[in-house]
Amino acid sequence: MIVGPYINAAAIVAGGIIGALLGGHVPERLRTNLTLLFGLCSMAMGVTLIAKVNSMPAMVLSVLLGTIIGELILLENGINHLAASAKKLVEKFTPAQSSEHSHEEFLQKFVGLMILFSFSGTGIFGSMNEGITGDSSILVIKAFLDFFTAIIFATTLGFSVSTLCVPQTILQVLLAYCAMFILPFITPEMRMDFGAAGGVLMVATGLRICGIKNFQVANMLPALFIAMPISSVWGLIF
Repeated sequence: MIVGPYINAAAIVAGGIIGALLGGHVPERLRTNLTLLFGLCSMAMGVTLIAKVNSMPAMVLSVLLGTIIGELILLENGINHLAASAKKLVEKFTPAQSSEHSHEEFLQKFVGLMILFSFSGTGIFGSMNEGITGDSSILVIKAFLDFFTAIIFATTLGFSVSTLCVPQTILQVLLAYCAMFILPFITPEMRMDFGAAGGVLMVATGLRICGIKNFQVANMLPALFIAMPISSVWGLIF
């Protein structure tokens, strides 16, 4: 039974409501330090998954080819446009509560949150991983992080943050159930290489959250869809 996406959604809704009610009562120092901690946790989970890799060459090749595909099709730009369109729709019903931000600043933060909640490497990998292995732990951990992230951003963006659970849930549920259909064709070795490729994206996400290096993580997402086929072919050849 798939439960991770729903736990993640509940965390976003709860965090958004709490943050909107708190308003400006959350200290800036706490907001900054928690954001850095989120990035650190993402990197720690990524390193743990990379350490379990079965075939390092297959994993590296998956990340390289997947990123090239994402860059060629401008995947992150497409996701940005999709998030911007969703934001305009949401803003008609739940406008920003704070006047601290201009329309452009509000748009930038809202789009960034949608990508973080719905299209991050952690969320997509966690959904596919739950569908394949039945393990929801990655999405549960993501739910903890998203809960506090939603609180922090909802203090200025208002209740609109809670609406981001809609694209997050739809995408994660679709990915999880699609992954279940390919379960009979997956070997333990393919799972480990898939997990390692996801770990690389989680490290990149953590570096981006911490402001160390702005990796275009969305452009790396195709690596998750080609990791297992490449692992299978690599195992047959070598």
